[in-house]
Amino acid sequence: MDSTTWKPQPSDYLDALVHQNPWHGLGNVPEALARPTKRHLAQCLWQVLVESPLRFQLVLGPRRVGKTVALYQTAQQIIDSGVSPKRVWFMRMDHPLLHHYPLGSWAKALVRRENATAESPLYLLLDELNYAKNWDLWLKTFYDEQWPIRIAATSSSVAALRDRQVESGIGRWTEQFLTPYNFDEYLRLHNQDLSMPAVTSLHATLRAAVQRETPLPNLAASRTLYAVVGGFPELLLQHDGLPLEEALLRSQQTLRSEAVQRVTGMDLPQTFQIREPIILERLLYLLAGQMCGQMGVSNLATTLEITKATVLQYISYLERAFLIFTLPPYAGSEEAIQRRGRKVYFVDGAVRNAALDRGLACISDTAERGFLIENLAASHLYGLSLQTGSRLFHWREKKLEVDFVYDDPAEPVGVEVTSSARHTLKGIKAFYAKHPRFVGKCFLVSSESSIRRLPEDDPDQIGRLPLDDFLLAVSTQTSRALSIRLGVS
Repeated sequence: MDSTTWKPQPSDYLDALVHQNPWHGLGNVPEALARPTKRHLAQCLWQVLVESPLRFQLVLGPRRVGKTVALYQTAQQIIDSGVSPKRVWFMRMDHPLLHHYPLGSWAKALVRRENATAESPLYLLLDELNYAKNWDLWLKTFYDEQWPIRIAATSSSVAALRDRQVESGIGRWTEQFLTPYNFDEYLRLHNQDLSMPAVTSLHATLRAAVQRETPLPNLAASRTLYAVVGGFPELLLQHDGLPLEEALLRSQQTLRSEAVQRVTGMDLPQTFQIREPIILERLLYLLAGQMCGQMGVSNLATTLEITKATVLQYISYLERAFLIFTLPPYAGSEEAIQRRGRKVYFVDGAVRNAALDRGLACISDTAERGFLIENLAASHLYGLSLQTGSRLFHWREKKLEVDFVYDDPAEPVGVEVTSSARHTLKGIKAFYAKHPRFVGKCFLVSSESSIRRLPEDDPDQIGRLPLDDFLLAVSTQTSRALSIRLGVS
């Protein structure tokens, strides 16, 4: 006897799509879906699809950074550009009814339904693309056969790697990276526009930040909330107005469930067939304890009772999941770069706090606050490097070190981050003495000092910049780099 109580009817499949696209009837995307404050990627993506659709666009990033919202905002801007709302289709590919047919069948049905042509193409916004079977082969087919469709899609960075035919994407789609909110985006979310014009390079923008005529207001409280809650828009909006301690604890609870346990316990094990997920979570916990420090791979292997090769493999998985990133030591040439001595950072320091389950320690402990400040600077430079392709390093020789080396081919920058205005300069001076291309291109960034000074105005040829000015400068430079990468103004 058949115990099935419901089976989808032909009309149910169409209803599933129609319900995901309310703008077909309303004319506009509801504000609840497309929030008015747009990230820079959302401001640019529609232009690529409408004006220069040479390739499909695949947006990768960790959970909860706003990839779906960016698609809705893109839909609205496509409509605002004059495209009929009925030619803009959003498809949530993890919807149970959409699994019944291949992506190609859905695309063919919609092309016929809307009479799409090369002059009047269909815009497909595919959320969680990785749930579509053979998604990469279908994108290859759409592109090679010149279907009248333009595509922007999202996926978690891990899931996009599953069963992927790498060669399918070459020349057919471009990967864009959406990291957690940077400081400028966070302030804009709270209606504070303090950004500065980005110029030709990070070095030039840092110099412009030093010469900024109007000093920034005191942003310490905003920066602290941003650092401990994390750059995740949903959490930032949910916890807006709460006392700092309550916002921190609520954020840690959510991030521990979503960004730590779900990724290490489900996403990564399913993708890479990891038999003991608990080891992966323990590794993340141990790396959280080493944040801003050098990884001890041998010690990690001993503690976890696995091989060093397995430790390195698991670390690469955590990097692909956009949980952590590692910086190799700077050596001045590609041949001299070593695998040993890598420093570990978190893409968002709030995830590190959630992994350690440290509660309020990250705001009550001076050392913890220092680590979060250094990680803030690191994550901003990392986000910039994703857009520009410039390598990011640290430098260390015996007991002397420089936190970050941004190796722009034309205008490289060395950065030392500190909470003290009296921080030693021995590391920076030793660094540029050994690598003269950095003379006059090093900056001391302080969270406790308001000093702004160009390198040529300093007896040690080291520029000075407050932390908030530095974060905003890197943020605006990242937006400029993304625009250049996408080829939009």
